[in-house]
Amino acid sequence: MTADLRDFIRNRIRRDLDEGALEQGVVTRFPPEPNGYLHIGHAKSICLNFGVAQEFGGKTYLRFDDTNPSKESEEFVRSIQDDINWLGFDWGENLTFASDYFDQLFEFAKQLIVDGKAFVCSQSAEEMRQSRGTLTEPGRDSPFRNRAVAENVDLFERMRAGEFGDGAHVLRARIDMASPNINLRDPVLYRIMHKSHHRTGDRWSIYPMYDFTHCICDALEGISHSLCTLEFEDHRPLYDWVLDNININFHPPQIEFSRLGLEYNVMSKRVLAELVDKGKVDGWSDPRLPTLAGLRRRGVPASAIRDFCQRVGVTKQDNLVEVKLLEFCIRQALEAQTPRVMAVLEPLRVTVTNFEGEDEVLDAPWHPKQPEMGIRKLVFGRELFIERSDFNDEPPDKFKRLSPGAMVRLRYAYIIRCDEVVRSASGEIESIQATYFPDSRSGDDTSGLKPKGVIHFVAASNARRVRIQSFGYLFRTPNPKDIDQDFNDNSVASTDGFVESGIAQAPDAHVQFERTGYFYRDSSSSEGLESDAIGDSLIFNRTVSLRDSWKP
Repeated sequence: MTADLRDFIRNRIRRDLDEGALEQGVVTRFPPEPNGYLHIGHAKSICLNFGVAQEFGGKTYLRFDDTNPSKESEEFVRSIQDDINWLGFDWGENLTFASDYFDQLFEFAKQLIVDGKAFVCSQSAEEMRQSRGTLTEPGRDSPFRNRAVAENVDLFERMRAGEFGDGAHVLRARIDMASPNINLRDPVLYRIMHKSHHRTGDRWSIYPMYDFTHCICDALEGISHSLCTLEFEDHRPLYDWVLDNININFHPPQIEFSRLGLEYNVMSKRVLAELVDKGKVDGWSDPRLPTLAGLRRRGVPASAIRDFCQRVGVTKQDNLVEVKLLEFCIRQALEAQTPRVMAVLEPLRVTVTNFEGEDEVLDAPWHPKQPEMGIRKLVFGRELFIERSDFNDEPPDKFKRLSPGAMVRLRYAYIIRCDEVVRSASGEIESIQATYFPDSRSGDDTSGLKPKGVIHFVAASNARRVRIQSFGYLFRTPNPKDIDQDFNDNSVASTDGFVESGIAQAPDAHVQFERTGYFYRDSSSSEGLESDAIGDSLIFNRTVSLRDSWKP
């Protein structure tokens, strides 16, 4: 699909370019905090920020908002870069960190103090909360609001030097405690935090708040359009106030768009971190999670994520997107390029009683509509596996698979007939005795037989054991509110089965198990999720089923 240039952000950029308002061109930024892994909601912002810059010949900064060392790490920095690269975007030389600007941010804050626009407040966090007011009642001035400038400068310098403990003081902007916008009621600009920073070590004992930091970084980097989600709309007046009250000659506009919500998922790094910390999922790359690492491990192609974000579009209205749309995009991306093999996930043994001699090698395409992908080798022999669900000894009407006395064609092979059902002492079906018809070979059938249907199979001599991990939705409700009550405890299941041994030569880690779904070979067994090796078996994660109930 081609990019849709009709959304309000692109229209704004086009208008700014037409009016000659962008001397430095289009410059955007993606500013993640390195306190967790990115999820599909971030993908929408990534595709937007990098996408519009590419479309209009501009550039995008990847700027890490590393202002809270208590939750940040190099692991998260690396994972975020990996995810953005995997999505297909490159920031080039434009990699920055908020910590790159700590010295400048400190000087801007000190100038606000000197200008009488900021003060050191010694109230406790609870006292500040109580005096902040409500949506209908104004706040109350801090008793420290009118400290002398010299005292404020001295205290701020000593805060930086590490003389005070966490929570002893904060730096607050002096704006308006009666403002109807609570974000302008003397917000905190700096807090004391005796934590070692992943980049600056122990050099700093105070760290700036996000609302103070990101607008200044935007200005210093010459961001032409500061794109953020709607929850920051009420913060825009503070963004503007900071830039209007410091000595800086550039003021990027902040433009908000709607967040991405996805059914049966949560789009909060805090909540996702809670799921990880509580052990409800097995790490940030658990295939059930909406994290990009989890989606990648599940086998979702990056192109499907980009297509999904484009279809969702850019609007001002928050919405909850159907998960079926994402599944549709995944199928669209996998359909044309994914090799096919046959897999039996619930095996039932079939003995072909009239087959003698060496196994027969058959040809089958890797993809029925992509001959350039070549052929794979199948084996037909005396001992086969079929899906247990493809046999019914008391078949309902219009049952088109195998039953006593009935015939079916084995995919790319021969027609067989069920002659006998072998049962255990308890009456359970153990195996089937069948006859095959040598003149019914697929593509060269002269038998004249009319089988009921076609089923897949795997020859026992050609079977490779696999473990299949299937995933349900992470939550039981489309819009989960309580992660404990709404969590789906049955969201993962594991089973052992067999596939053609030629899967080891498949040209891609993605594969379609015919009549079953799309799967992805998992190489991340170290992170658990029942993915310990079983002998020499391979592990496949179910990416998406073949059934498609969503229409564009």
